[in-house]
Amino acid sequence: MPTPLPAAAATATPNLHATQAEEAFYPCSDGKPMTKTMWQFRAIVNGTHDIELAHPGALVAADILIYPEEGNRDNKIGPDVLVALGQGMRNRSSYFVWREGKPPDWVLEVASPGTQVEDRRDKPSRYAKIGVPEYWLFDPRGNVYPRGTPRLQGFKLVDSEYRPLESRLMDGERTIRSEVLGLDVRIDGELLRFQDVATGKDIRHLSEIEADEKRAEARAEREAAQRKAAEARAETAEARAETAEARIAELEAALARSQDRSPP
Repeated sequence: MPTPLPAAAATATPNLHATQAEEAFYPCSDGKPMTKTMWQFRAIVNGTHDIELAHPGALVAADILIYPEEGNRDNKIGPDVLVALGQGMRNRSSYFVWREGKPPDWVLEVASPGTQVEDRRDKPSRYAKIGVPEYWLFDPRGNVYPRGTPRLQGFKLVDSEYRPLESRLMDGERTIRSEVLGLDVRIDGELLRFQDVATGKDIRHLSEIEADEKRAEARAEREAAQRKAAEARAETAEARAETAEARIAELEAALARSQDRSPP
């Protein structure tokens, strides 16, 4: 039987922030580490960043627990990434389905040796029971899932069961369309690459944006240095011109004096 919710927290507050009693009642951690490997970590961080750029009004969160049932703190599940469209990026200790008014729209599990069996065998039925429309799996290095299993898989909820989303070749790359996100998803090395269906443009990775910013900073520094050098050259030329003018004036004055001293 689920442990009853404390009376102080029995009524949901009108906003999305948990009360102190709720935070004590619903743990915000399941005691498991967020990631097992750097490959998993990078895939999660880049995925959350890219989707947030594509959907700025959505809640895009990593390693946050979902509580489907009010009053039941034992019923919880923690995806690597969840997306809830239209819910906003306000901070939350956990995702309470009854408070948000709906389940997440999209979840992703990134493969690690310790979780891949649960991700592929146990979690799909739990996400289906909650009503998550799309469930995705990704193996960054291609060395965790059993041989022959695609590194990237997407599933949509149909009649309470997940069915595979079709993949197709786009520019020679196997691509799966997320109907929920309106994004085409493909493997990009050890990361996922998202492309906006409406514009056909790729969502840029965090590393690409940071590299562009560094290049822009370096270019600005070079341009500033060039301007400074040009100003210094201009000042030097001006000083030389002033010196030349002063020397000419001196010579003209000396010539005038010599002419004044010449005999008639």
